[in-house]
Amino acid sequence: MTLYAESPDTGHAARGMVRSALEDWELTELVPDACLVVSELVGNVVHHAVPDADLALPGAPRRVDIRLTKWPKWLFLGVSDEDSTAPGTPMGDVFSPLLAGVLPEAVLPDSGRGLMIVQRLTDALWWAPDERGGKTVVCRFDLCEIAAHGLDTPGKAGTR
Repeated sequence: MTLYAESPDTGHAARGMVRSALEDWELTELVPDACLVVSELVGNVVHHAVPDADLALPGAPRRVDIRLTKWPKWLFLGVSDEDSTAPGTPMGDVFSPLLAGVLPEAVLPDSGRGLMIVQRLTDALWWAPDERGGKTVVCRFDLCEIAAHGLDTPGKAGTR
């Protein structure tokens, strides 16, 4: 699915596509986490992505491409944009969760919190530069964990 960062309903459309695909694939247990993940990734594009010089066109909207791919054991969610700058991924926990109640908010990182949420909700997170410029951020949900806990049985493979 191709969306544009300047559209006021970009996040809503991304969540709707993810929800629809997961319902079709009988993976409704993943809907809340996957919708939050796609919201964070699309939000990063909307708020931070600046197209590479060779991809930028004056006045043109910024592309956001979303791809869902389901295999028997995994669900991959990829969000591509036209900015080849590496995402600001957090370098691990900034503080112990046990200390969170006693520390002031000032110790929280200024950026990377959305990707920290994505890291917690998914089984893997990485990014890759695209050959023509831009990048894709990909995350993986392990469907074997869902099946092992009796939440769902993975169905047919597919791509959205």
